[in-house]
Amino acid sequence: MVRNDVSRGKLLIFSAPSGSGKSTIINWLMENHPELNMKFSISCTSRPPRGKEQNGVEYFFLTPEEFRKKIADDEFVEYEEVYTDRYYGTLKSQVEKQLENSENVVFDVDVHGAMNIKKAYGSQALSLFIQPPSVEELRKRLTVRGTEVAEEIEKRIGRAEYELTFAEKFDTVIINDDLEKAKEETLKKIQAFL
Repeated sequence: MVRNDVSRGKLLIFSAPSGSGKSTIINWLMENHPELNMKFSISCTSRPPRGKEQNGVEYFFLTPEEFRKKIADDEFVEYEEVYTDRYYGTLKSQVEKQLENSENVVFDVDVHGAMNIKKAYGSQALSLFIQPPSVEELRKRLTVRGTEVAEEIEKRIGRAEYELTFAEKFDTVIINDDLEKAKEETLKKIQAFL
């Protein structure tokens, strides 16, 4: 049950095809607008920690068995099995804890995760879709990045074309054809929502 009181935080759900500028926009908001009190949700994963990652900081690390038990007990607001036994998800209890602490909880999720969170929290959540100006521009950005081979870029483009079909289901769509303009537009939408 979602409580609706003034001191309680809200949810900000971001989704976008890879290369749309979503992470750049989120990081800019968090660094330059502390008054928004935006904090990432801490997700769970069944993958082992990498490098200096700590349980309860970057992720809550669970075994695949623990993850499946939490799925069975309906403890996730959203989750996905990315590969066999490789799960990622967000616990309802963690979101509630952050909301109770008056944090505006940020989700950087795929379109399905975004739809599930929005469905669960309704008007307490703002869903934002960051859209590239075109698929061709997205291909250009991914190529310029130089982090993927051509085959991987085409895979991402295929995924992007699929994700773009969900844009109309979001509360707001920000077309990132000019990064500064997209940042300001996103800021205004969030300020109005909060």
